[in-house]
Amino acid sequence: MLQLKKKLVVVVGTRPEVLKMAPVVEAFQKSGQSFHFVHSGQHSDYNMCMRFVRELDLPNPVRLPAEVGSDISAAQTAKIMIAMENLIRRTKARLVLVQGDTNTVLGATLASLKQRVDVGHVEAGLRSYDWRMPEEHNRRMVDHVSKLLFAPTFVSKRTLLQESVLGKIFVTGNTIIDTVTKMMPMAEKSSDILSKVDFNEFVLATTHRVENVDNKETLSNIVGAFMECTLPVVIPIHPRTQNRLHAFGLYKKLAHCKNIALLPPLGYLDFLMLMKNCKVIVTDSGGLQEEASSPSIRKPVVVIRESTDRPEAVQAGLAIVVGTRRERILKGVQSMICKRRLPFRFPYGKGTAGQKIAKILRKELE
Repeated sequence: MLQLKKKLVVVVGTRPEVLKMAPVVEAFQKSGQSFHFVHSGQHSDYNMCMRFVRELDLPNPVRLPAEVGSDISAAQTAKIMIAMENLIRRTKARLVLVQGDTNTVLGATLASLKQRVDVGHVEAGLRSYDWRMPEEHNRRMVDHVSKLLFAPTFVSKRTLLQESVLGKIFVTGNTIIDTVTKMMPMAEKSSDILSKVDFNEFVLATTHRVENVDNKETLSNIVGAFMECTLPVVIPIHPRTQNRLHAFGLYKKLAHCKNIALLPPLGYLDFLMLMKNCKVIVTDSGGLQEEASSPSIRKPVVVIRESTDRPEAVQAGLAIVVGTRRERILKGVQSMICKRRLPFRFPYGKGTAGQKIAKILRKELE
């Protein structure tokens, strides 16, 4: 039963949102700040989301009464809007806090806006300038209607200033660094994932973005690069990617390759251990570009996209953007394997973002 006197609603809906909102939630709990913790159901699969809630020792979230996990984008956003509007009315919240660029973020923000409730946006100011990405639509709209904008870096703050956003901007660092710093010692103690990988040296690879996996030619190029890599490749496979591999007739080819280890979706502790022990990370994930730069991981990243919304990692010499052509991916991986030393730069902070955001929010709510 919801306690209706709480002024703050914290909304998540996907695995990355859980991971990145966790430090803020933890800071609220330590300070005694009351809040409603809400899950939209966008990632309904246990391994993709709720498993991380438990691993991070977060409170059980209130689930929105809307089945949105398998809907197309517009229907998913609409259902989240309707459910969030009802929740905001019941709780009489003064501020809704969202993180990132998903349909959950957009739906919760629009519902808040229509109820004249303020929005705080964690990880504001990221831009890929690639209009094919649904995330680019979402984050631009959310940034321009949010009252409080928590930019992870001065690069993202500059973007927000150039776009003349109306909200207050705060540079906080990225909360994922907080999460990595907290969880790495636990991963080293409890994870046994390395016993399931037969390779001493390996590349860790992930791909899940719509523009990569929904296009047969693009996905074929990526699969070809993985199969021809000079080091073995470990791939924790995303459900969306697995479905597309089957649909395009690529799954068996990948699964039968001796150079490839396919793993099911992993818990966060297992994934941290793979990142810490791999040679290079190949990914189209924005979040992994940040995590790889953390002091406890520091691994080079090959970004298989045409652009990145995390230019700080590239500027710091920790990542390169290679696109999705097979030859360019292989060349990029080889160059990063041969890279002898990474610079000691931490573009996304050193693990205090959650505390900073919570402190700002407490002051604003007072």
